Amino acid sequence: MSPSQPVCVVTGASSGIGAALAREFAHHGHKLVLVARRAPELKALADSLAEAGYPRPDVIVADLGAPDGVARVADALQAKGLEPAILVNNAAFGLLGEAATLDPARQLAMIDLNNRALTELTLRFLDSIIRHKGGILNVASTAAFMPGPGMAVYHATKAYVVSFTEALHEELKTEGVKVCALCPGPVPTGFFNQAGIPRDYFPRFLARSAERVAREGYEGFMGGHRIVVPGKPNRILTLLPRLSPRALVLAFMGWRWNATKSRSP
Repeated sequence: MSPSQPVCVVTGASSGIGAALAREFAHHGHKLVLVARRAPELKALADSLAEAGYPRPDVIVADLGAPDGVARVADALQAKGLEPAILVNNAAFGLLGEAATLDPARQLAMIDLNNRALTELTLRFLDSIIRHKGGILNVASTAAFMPGPGMAVYHATKAYVVSFTEALHEELKTEGVKVCALCPGPVPTGFFNQAGIPRDYFPRFLARSAERVAREGYEGFMGGHRIVVPGKPNRILTLLPRLSPRALVLAFMGWRWNATKSRSP
């Protein structure tokens, strides 16, 4: 049996930060496998990368939030003779609104995708990642560093991603495996529409493009960083909650959410 080809698997690759990360990894010579639910968008990205002169990525259409989503990806990779050396866990979504008013099923689905699927993918492919001395890049958020009234479950899922990533970074560094959490602030992508977030919800000075986030994320990941927060204002934003009393941070976030609600029609 011929050995499996090592690849970089990017989830949530159909648009936004995921597509930008796919382009960044392709630019640096990585053989890609793109994973997402939307087949037309994945095919279009694969076509554009091939037209730009990069090896055409393999495409796997799968809903990672479904109970069998990760197994479908693993089976497809095995059938193609591929195995992950690098795993980019980007698939995720958020919802704006109070936990008591949002659909409970949607909130649990958020945990399934943002946390369970990310963890299952990581554990499923750890052996091959270690064998290839590759790495894991988990896309979190600046939301991970503070509680989020108005997005309670989303903030909590991203806090989990950062904690999980930091622990793996420590556990796997002696194996020569890179593990990094990319924690962007606001990025103007389709994420906002899906989450129901108004475009003016975050201060404009915090925003960074998906391309810049992907570039800084790749550089930090390859440089062996544990955490990457693109943009100095966002880095300050993540530092303040760690230096301030937790109750004060929560009170500020609650005030901000209440102010947002009062402006809603």
